Amino acid sequence: MRLDRQRRDRLGLIEAIWGEHKSAEQIAAILLELAADGDLALVTRICRDKAAAVAALVPALSLDYHPQARGLSCGPLPAAETDLGRVAILTGGTSDLEVAAEAALALACHGVASELVLDVGVAGLHRLLDALDELRQAPVLIACAGMEGALPTVVAGLLPQPVIGVPVAVGYGVSAGGQAALTSMLASCAPGLTVVNIGNGYGAAMAALRILRGAADRDRR
Repeated sequence: MRLDRQRRDRLGLIEAIWGEHKSAEQIAAILLELAADGDLALVTRICRDKAAAVAALVPALSLDYHPQARGLSCGPLPAAETDLGRVAILTGGTSDLEVAAEAALALACHGVASELVLDVGVAGLHRLLDALDELRQAPVLIACAGMEGALPTVVAGLLPQPVIGVPVAVGYGVSAGGQAALTSMLASCAPGLTVVNIGNGYGAAMAALRILRGAADRDRR
């Protein structure tokens, strides 16, 4: 294994381990190396059974499993940095919660507060409109949606903040495992909408983090 030990110094991001296609033994070995450096680590896309197997292999490590996000953190999460503000994470429906929770966990691992704003999909547009005043307070918005993926476009057309769209693999037939939502978001007529890959809550969180830290750095100058 060749870990990216300079990632935090270079980018300000902790190491993230893709857990779905790694064995418990491989994940445990990586966590032991990172823990030896005294660094926090995040494992994404890991089921409860595999997380339990990892914990059994490294009983000396402080591990926390986050079931909604399918994530495993190693080490205490930092306190939220108040000067960065909070990220609002929207979902079209409850089926998008797993991806939204992954984004929230990834932000928490970097000291960024977030708030989940659930079930504001365009099928009941009044729900989103009722939340606009609250959403205006967040410096960055992450919008997770399946089906046709219209939520990020509508949000980006109503609010001025950076909006990051996350296609979710939810929907019938031609939704095609999130392809329809992805294509819809990429073809959005809302200028400036940023789109990450299907189900990539982690990537959306890191985009939000870069935006927030860039703004904070400019304010300090």
